[in-house]
Amino acid sequence: MTIPSSDSAPLPGDEPTNGGRQPNDDPAPDDRPTDGARSTDDARPSDAARHPDVVASLAVATAALVGAEDRPGQVEMAERVAAAITEKRHLVVQAGTGTGKTLAYLVPAITEKQRVIVATATKALQDQLANKDLPFLAEHLDVAFDFAVLKGRSNYVCLQRLREMSSGDQGQLELDTMAVTTQAEIKKIADWAGNSPTGDQAELDWAPSDNAWRSVSVGSDECPGADKCPLGDPCFAEQARRRAAVADVIVVNTYLYGLNVASGGAILPDHDVVVFDEAHVLEDTMSDTVGVEISPGRFTALSGVIRRIIDDPKLTGSVAEIGEGLRDVLSGHVGERLTSPLPDEIQEVLTDARLRLGDANDTLVAIKTDNEDAGQRRLRAQMMTGRAIEQLDIAIEGREGHVAFVSGSRDNPRLEIAPLDVGPTMDEGVWSKRTAILTSATIPSSLADRVGIPSAEVDLADVGSPFDYEHNSMLYNAIHLPNPNSEGFRPAVHDELEALITAAGGRTLALFTSWRSMDEAADALRSRIDFPILTQRDLPKPALVKAFADSEATCLFATAGLFQGVDVPGQTLSLVVIDRIPFPRPDDPLLSARRELLGPAAFSQIDIPRASMMLAQACGRLIRNSTDKGVVAVMDPRLGKARYRWDIVNALPPMKRTRHRSDVEDFLRAIRDET
Repeated sequence: MTIPSSDSAPLPGDEPTNGGRQPNDDPAPDDRPTDGARSTDDARPSDAARHPDVVASLAVATAALVGAEDRPGQVEMAERVAAAITEKRHLVVQAGTGTGKTLAYLVPAITEKQRVIVATATKALQDQLANKDLPFLAEHLDVAFDFAVLKGRSNYVCLQRLREMSSGDQGQLELDTMAVTTQAEIKKIADWAGNSPTGDQAELDWAPSDNAWRSVSVGSDECPGADKCPLGDPCFAEQARRRAAVADVIVVNTYLYGLNVASGGAILPDHDVVVFDEAHVLEDTMSDTVGVEISPGRFTALSGVIRRIIDDPKLTGSVAEIGEGLRDVLSGHVGERLTSPLPDEIQEVLTDARLRLGDANDTLVAIKTDNEDAGQRRLRAQMMTGRAIEQLDIAIEGREGHVAFVSGSRDNPRLEIAPLDVGPTMDEGVWSKRTAILTSATIPSSLADRVGIPSAEVDLADVGSPFDYEHNSMLYNAIHLPNPNSEGFRPAVHDELEALITAAGGRTLALFTSWRSMDEAADALRSRIDFPILTQRDLPKPALVKAFADSEATCLFATAGLFQGVDVPGQTLSLVVIDRIPFPRPDDPLLSARRELLGPAAFSQIDIPRASMMLAQACGRLIRNSTDKGVVAVMDPRLGKARYRWDIVNALPPMKRTRHRSDVEDFLRAIRDET
């Protein structure tokens, strides 16, 4: 059934076939891009015949998988990736859950013998590629290739830091200032580092405290580099860089790739192809990495680094005070966009900070020592001080085409200066230099334009999903509910939740766009249903998801943080409820500045694509394998009434649709009866 725009719903089986649109609805914008960009309907892989080696290699690899299945979308995506590499055209490809997109981009890149960097959105996905997917392909593909993983320096233990703390009076003094438990952890890390081949924190089978790990690692702002470090040759981070320099496939996270773009390519080896996996976060990640962030904690940490080499409480206290002053002046502006130039009270604190760091740097430069460890402490303090000065100068002077705002919380505010448009930086650092493949299960319709890919140089594709959404899932819109901004909305949502959870027998992931809505719903439903309810406040995310997955009757109430990254296959999850269309906040300082830049096009270029992507991500929690069945229920009636409704609905998986709760209850009971 379709979500109707009037009171009369079509009968079952009357779903429209024209891409989900009803003939009398406001037509959705033409899906075909203009100005040279080719859509999924334009160059269907007749290109495939030109890449039989890729298709054959993919078939060999997938045949070796446990429970191998025929996945036409995976083959199509591999063909498109091969064509993009051969023709040196960028490709933005949406590959729904279950497509097997990782092999679909790795096999062509390896078979076409291109040097590729894969940039993942998370370290977890980075580790999956390194520990599972690439070793699997190395074993089963008849193509020799080397691969390497490269992470930011702070992910690796620093041998020089370990040496400094294990020898000399200064090292012992530093250890003596730490808690006994932290000292024990540092010793345990040192023992592990003596036998570790990589020094990568991900290798640890236990989780050290932040204090312990910070004591034995350094960030890129602090490290003086291999040439200036006595342990630069055996350095774990440098070894990782050397392995990456000769590898055919290099796995990084998107944040590190962004730092490479910001540094003009100084961090990563040259490469022919870059794959951005989970590309829906690309614009935000690039904004973070090519912009500036100044937080109070930065100066607290810097004070500690300087204290390791200078025994001058007045100087180190002066640096630490910068953090306190910055927190005081920024806390009243959290969530606000700032003027340019910055408000006087903020400008004064930054100018004072610049003078204090200048004095600290002069003192560091004047230090003369023949002690190697002391020299390294001085170099690291200089590096970190110099980087902080650079960022302060940018903030004080301002940057054209950037917006300043305060993020974080009142206790931990952050001054951010982000580009209004990441396109020019991305074009200079990526699009003009190499072929890019952007892929995700959900891709905002405006992504290519938002990140500045020239429209004449990009192909767009959607290879679908192998899952049978039409028969195994249902999209329910509670179109009869009041407007989300009305007083009666939340009580009505609670009534719907009670009925749906009862029909599902628990098994529900309820997602809310605010903590208040989540709390109110949990409080209301606990006395009205016979099923346990967990909320996002109860446990850390991994433990929370595990507790939910281990109990079929349990319901999990969560916020936007769980719209993605939750993988619970099977009947433990049969119902996903979303309270509102997840539009971005209208007062978000960075997005509001970008909206002003775009003018009337902002809603269609920013708000609709982001809301569609987030809603599609939430829907993606439901069907995780070919046998999963269930319902996605959206409580927001705008999904069935607003003029932009089809722009959002068309971005969701092709589920059958209804506005009648009785249809949903029958479907959920049928699922319960099958188990």
